[in-house]
Amino acid sequence: MASYSLTVNGEKRTVEVSSDTPLLWVLRDNLGLVGTKYGCGIGQCGACTVHLNGTAVRSCSLPVSSLNNAKITTIEGLSKDGDHPVQQAWIEVDVPQCGYCQAGQIMSASALLAKNPTPSDEQIDTAMNGNICRCGTYHRVKEAIVMASAKLNK
Repeated sequence: MASYSLTVNGEKRTVEVSSDTPLLWVLRDNLGLVGTKYGCGIGQCGACTVHLNGTAVRSCSLPVSSLNNAKITTIEGLSKDGDHPVQQAWIEVDVPQCGYCQAGQIMSASALLAKNPTPSDEQIDTAMNGNICRCGTYHRVKEAIVMASAKLNK
């Protein structure tokens, strides 16, 4: 066991875990932040997406030992009241069906819009590639991203 210092959702946190513990399990099991979901365990489905220093990453395959002093944002830290433009657009477009993948989808979309507030359709497709939705809500996801982009650019 080793001690790791992370900033999670703006709060400095220290955890004592094995060096190979994936960030996903640190968030869920050690810090009680269960909004980030386990999907595949190999970084392929996107359900576990969080922001690492502002970039969307898959937390299930990221060992905590590579993250000392990192700034991590989870779905719980994206906004205090669910008022982030992406979250608002998700509600307005009624994106979720089962909802399981949605935290990862929202985190990928918000990272895209933070870097590129007016992405093209192709840029949206590229950024969201790898975020799998078993229910097939991809067209609503894209519609919500376009709507959130418009909200950000008012």
